[in-house]
Amino acid sequence: MTDYSDEHLKAVLQRTKVVAVVGVSMNPVRPSYYVARYLGLKGYRVIPVNPGHAGKLLFGEKVRASLSEIEAPVDMVDIFRRSEAVPPIADEALEAFPKLKTIWMQIGVEHAEAAAQAEARGVTVIQNRCPKIEYQRLFGELRMGGFATGIISSKL
Repeated sequence: MTDYSDEHLKAVLQRTKVVAVVGVSMNPVRPSYYVARYLGLKGYRVIPVNPGHAGKLLFGEKVRASLSEIEAPVDMVDIFRRSEAVPPIADEALEAFPKLKTIWMQIGVEHAEAAAQAEARGVTVIQNRCPKIEYQRLFGELRMGGFATGIISSKL
């Protein structure tokens, strides 16, 4: 399923406190970097995961090589990897975090079998969506520019 109600997405974002971002980049122009940064600015603890940058600091957290290196409880695993890379990530997440609440796959990332396996374990799965975009949309942070803003604000 990739059609989610706004209430469902909002509930997921509100219950989440700690997010492990798999595939995060150290490059500030990459979506994985600015999504992780945004989530951190919104009060989530963001734990970066990328074996190519393991040991470096990003957003005040040590980059981990894998999910199994994270000692803290994680509420959500946000996956910035290709769809074919999802199954081992989902397996590791389910093993490493017995109280995991959500596996979130970014825009363009979907894997039905991995999603079904996680859901069978009681984990919520969101596919082909971005938590930054959903947060902005659901919590009223999307900004409209130019003419449209004037029309809306003049009618308030």
